Parts: sequence; structure tokens; C-alpha cells
Amino acid sequence: MATKTMNTKLSHNEYYGQQSTFDELYKRSLNSAKFNKLYDKIEGEENILLAYRNIKANTGSKTKGTDGKTIHDIAVMTNEHVIAMVRGRLGKYLPQSVRRVEIPKPNGKLRPLGIPTISDRLIQQCILQILEPICEAKFHNHSFGFRPNRSTEHAKAMMTG
Repeated sequence: MATKTMNTKLSHNEYYGQQSTFDELYKRSLNSAKFNKLYDKIEGEENILLAYRNIKANTGSKTKGTDGKTIHDIAVMTNEHVIAMVRGRLGKYLPQSVRRVEIPKPNGKLRPLGIPTISDRLIQQCILQILEPICEAKFHNHSFGFRPNRSTEHAKAMMTG
């Protein structure tokens, strides 16, 4: 399943011409570069459209936030309107309130889960896409916690291999 997700993400990145940008950010970070004008990359048209596509591919995008909206509310907008909405909110970004739900755990207890609004998820994805390659270049190769394309199974395999 991780391979399918990784391949989908890569094809999305390439479709919007962002993979070369992400590769460049990663390489520069490996070489301890200082970064300027990341905001320009965050609010770039291709980055916003890629973020929308990545959010849309997530099944959680059909879950309502505190504003009652889902990915379907963004899907009816034109690309130009989505880009304008994201850029407008990024100017003085302040996340909206988060919907709190509790989901059952296998042991019978409940785990709290915060569900941001769909527009906040979109904006946060735009930021993540630019910062992730920079941060990834700095992480230790044997670190597996909360990283893309890594799991507890990868960590276990490393220990036994």
C-alpha cells in the first residue's frame, strides 16, 4: 500500500511540475543552504493545485470541519477561485477552530481527534509540501517517526535485517 501511495504522490508531483522544485529544495537543504522566498513557492499556482489534488485523494477530505464543508465544496470551485482563496487566506493566515471527535481504540478507550476545516487542510498542505523536502534532508536516515513513506514496519525490518 505504501508503494501505491508513494507512486501516486510522485505522479501528482510530476503532473504539476513540482518534483523538480522539491528535489532542488532537498538538495539545497543537504548542503546547508539558507532559504529565502519560500512564501513565493508556498503560494505558487502549481503548489496550490498539487495540494488540492493531494487533499482530494485523502479519504478524510470528505469529513466536515467546524465550518461544515468538505472537499466537495472546493471541487465546485474553478482552479482560479481555489488559488485566489488560498492566497487570500495565506496573507494573514489564522487557522479556524478544529472539530473535536473521539474515535474508539481497540482496547475500548477513546482517542481524541481534531478535524481542521477543509480550507485549513488545503493551506497546511501547501506549506507542508514546501517545508517537507527541506526538513527531510536534515533527518537521520534511521528515523522513522511521522515521516513520509516510513512506518513501524520499516523500523522493525531495519532492526531484524
